[in-house]
Amino acid sequence: MGKLAPGDRAPAFTLPDQDGKEISLKDFVGRRVIIYFYPKDDTPGCTKEACQFNENLHAFSKADVPVLGISGDPAEKHQAFRSKFGLTFPLLTDADHKVGEAYGAWGEKTLYGKKSIGVIRSTFLIGADGKMARPWYHVKADGHAAKVLAEIEG
Repeated sequence: MGKLAPGDRAPAFTLPDQDGKEISLKDFVGRRVIIYFYPKDDTPGCTKEACQFNENLHAFSKADVPVLGISGDPAEKHQAFRSKFGLTFPLLTDADHKVGEAYGAWGEKTLYGKKSIGVIRSTFLIGADGKMARPWYHVKADGHAAKVLAEIEG
Protein backbone atom coordinates (compact mmCIF):
# COMPACT_ATOMS: atom_id res chain seq x y z
CA MET A 1 0.00 0.00 0.00
CA GLY A 2 1.23 3.48 -0.82
CA LYS A 3 1.30 6.50 1.38
CA LEU A 4 -1.94 8.15 2.43
CA ALA A 5 -2.60 11.78 1.58
CA PRO A 6 -4.83 14.42 3.16
CA GLY A 7 -8.43 13.74 2.22
CA ASP A 8 -7.96 9.97 1.83
CA ARG A 9 -10.36 7.80 3.80
CA ALA A 10 -8.51 6.43 6.85
CA PRO A 11 -8.38 2.62 6.62
CA ALA A 12 -10.75 0.98 9.10
CA PHE A 13 -9.26 -1.28 11.77
CA THR A 14 -10.02 -3.16 14.95
CA LEU A 15 -7.04 -4.11 17.10
CA PRO A 16 -6.60 -5.32 20.69
CA ASP A 17 -5.14 -2.91 23.23
CA GLN A 18 -2.77 -3.76 26.09
CA ASP A 19 -5.67 -5.27 28.07
CA GLY A 20 -7.11 -7.30 25.19
CA LYS A 21 -9.98 -4.82 24.65
CA GLU A 22 -10.77 -4.30 20.98
CA ILE A 23 -10.39 -0.72 19.76
CA SER A 24 -11.77 0.28 16.36
CA LEU A 25 -11.34 3.41 14.31
CA LYS A 26 -15.14 3.62 14.19
CA ASP A 27 -15.07 4.18 18.00
CA PHE A 28 -13.83 7.71 17.21
CA VAL A 29 -16.39 8.74 14.57
CA GLY A 30 -17.17 12.42 15.01
CA ARG A 31 -13.83 13.14 16.72
CA ARG A 32 -10.31 13.67 15.54
CA VAL A 33 -7.81 11.02 16.62
CA ILE A 34 -4.03 10.59 16.50
CA ILE A 35 -2.68 7.19 15.50
CA TYR A 36 1.04 6.63 15.55
CA PHE A 37 3.00 3.57 14.45
CA TYR A 38 6.25 2.76 16.19
CA PRO A 39 8.69 -0.17 15.86
CA LYS A 40 9.08 -1.66 19.35
CA ASP A 41 8.20 -1.14 23.00
CA ASP A 42 10.94 -0.07 25.42
CA THR A 43 13.59 0.90 22.88
CA PRO A 44 15.29 4.32 23.07
CA GLY A 45 13.51 6.10 20.21
CA CYS A 46 10.13 4.51 20.82
CA THR A 47 10.33 5.29 24.53
CA LYS A 48 11.21 8.92 23.85
CA GLU A 49 8.32 9.27 21.39
CA ALA A 50 5.80 7.55 23.69
CA CYS A 51 6.87 9.58 26.73
CA GLN A 52 6.59 12.83 24.77
CA PHE A 53 3.07 11.95 23.59
CA ASN A 54 2.24 11.08 27.21
CA GLU A 55 3.72 14.36 28.51
CA ASN A 56 1.48 16.24 26.07
CA LEU A 57 -1.59 14.08 26.73
CA HIS A 58 -3.36 16.76 28.76
CA ALA A 59 -3.09 19.19 25.81
CA PHE A 60 -4.28 16.51 23.36
CA SER A 61 -7.15 15.71 25.70
CA LYS A 62 -8.03 19.39 26.07
CA ALA A 63 -8.29 19.53 22.26
CA ASP A 64 -10.44 16.34 22.42
CA VAL A 65 -7.94 14.36 20.34
CA PRO A 66 -7.20 10.90 21.72
CA VAL A 67 -3.81 9.29 21.03
CA LEU A 68 -3.32 5.64 20.04
CA GLY A 69 0.08 3.96 19.68
CA ILE A 70 0.39 0.90 17.42
CA SER A 71 3.18 -1.65 17.14
CA GLY A 72 3.50 -5.37 16.55
CA ASP A 73 4.31 -6.05 20.20
CA PRO A 74 1.93 -8.30 22.18
CA ALA A 75 -0.30 -7.08 25.02
CA GLU A 76 2.10 -8.25 27.74
CA LYS A 77 4.92 -6.11 26.35
CA HIS A 78 2.55 -3.14 26.00
CA GLN A 79 1.48 -3.55 29.64
CA ALA A 80 5.08 -3.63 30.85
CA PHE A 81 6.01 -0.62 28.66
CA ARG A 82 3.06 1.41 29.92
CA SER A 83 3.79 0.49 33.52
CA LYS A 84 7.52 1.18 33.33
CA PHE A 85 7.06 4.68 31.85
CA GLY A 86 3.64 5.66 33.25
CA LEU A 87 1.99 5.79 29.83
CA THR A 88 -1.74 6.37 30.03
CA PHE A 89 -2.90 6.15 26.42
CA PRO A 90 -3.79 2.86 24.68
CA LEU A 91 -1.17 0.79 22.90
CA LEU A 92 -2.59 -1.48 20.21
CA THR A 93 -1.15 -4.69 18.79
CA ASP A 94 -0.86 -5.01 15.01
CA ALA A 95 0.73 -8.48 15.10
CA ASP A 96 0.44 -9.21 11.37
CA HIS A 97 1.22 -5.61 10.34
CA LYS A 98 -1.92 -5.46 8.16
CA VAL A 99 -3.04 -2.15 9.63
CA GLY A 100 0.47 -0.73 9.24
CA GLU A 101 0.45 -1.86 5.61
CA ALA A 102 -2.95 -0.21 5.02
CA TYR A 103 -1.56 3.07 6.37
CA GLY A 104 1.72 2.84 4.46
CA ALA A 105 3.54 2.50 7.79
CA TRP A 106 4.98 -0.96 7.09
CA GLY A 107 7.44 -1.59 4.29
CA GLU A 108 10.96 -1.05 3.08
CA LYS A 109 13.04 1.41 5.04
CA THR A 110 16.70 2.32 5.24
CA LEU A 111 18.60 2.54 8.51
CA TYR A 112 22.31 3.41 8.48
CA GLY A 113 22.42 2.64 4.76
CA LYS A 114 20.93 -0.83 5.16
CA LYS A 115 17.52 -1.67 3.68
CA SER A 116 15.03 -3.74 5.66
CA ILE A 117 11.30 -4.36 5.96
CA GLY A 118 9.60 -3.07 9.08
CA VAL A 119 7.62 -0.30 10.74
CA ILE A 120 8.06 3.10 9.14
CA ARG A 121 7.67 5.47 12.09
CA SER A 122 4.55 7.37 11.07
CA THR A 123 1.76 9.42 12.63
CA PHE A 124 -1.71 10.21 11.34
CA LEU A 125 -4.19 12.88 12.35
CA ILE A 126 -7.57 11.57 11.31
CA GLY A 127 -10.40 14.06 11.06
CA ALA A 128 -13.83 13.78 12.63
CA ASP A 129 -15.09 12.77 9.17
CA GLY A 130 -12.83 9.70 9.11
CA LYS A 131 -10.56 11.19 6.48
CA MET A 132 -6.85 11.79 6.70
CA ALA A 133 -6.25 15.33 7.93
CA ARG A 134 -2.46 15.05 8.12
CA PRO A 135 -0.06 12.14 7.66
CA TRP A 136 3.58 12.26 8.79
CA TYR A 137 5.94 9.57 7.44
CA HIS A 138 9.54 8.75 8.45
CA VAL A 139 9.30 10.94 11.54
CA LYS A 140 12.05 11.50 14.07
CA ALA A 141 10.96 10.28 17.49
CA ASP A 142 12.33 13.19 19.51
CA GLY A 143 10.15 16.29 19.29
CA HIS A 144 7.51 14.76 17.04
CA ALA A 145 4.67 14.83 19.60
CA ALA A 146 5.12 18.60 19.97
CA LYS A 147 4.89 19.04 16.18
CA VAL A 148 1.66 17.03 16.09
CA LEU A 149 0.24 19.08 18.96
CA ALA A 150 1.18 22.33 17.21
CA GLU A 151 -0.72 21.13 14.11
CA ILE A 152 -3.79 20.32 16.20
CA GLU A 153 -3.72 23.61 18.10
CA GLY A 154 -2.75 25.59 14.97
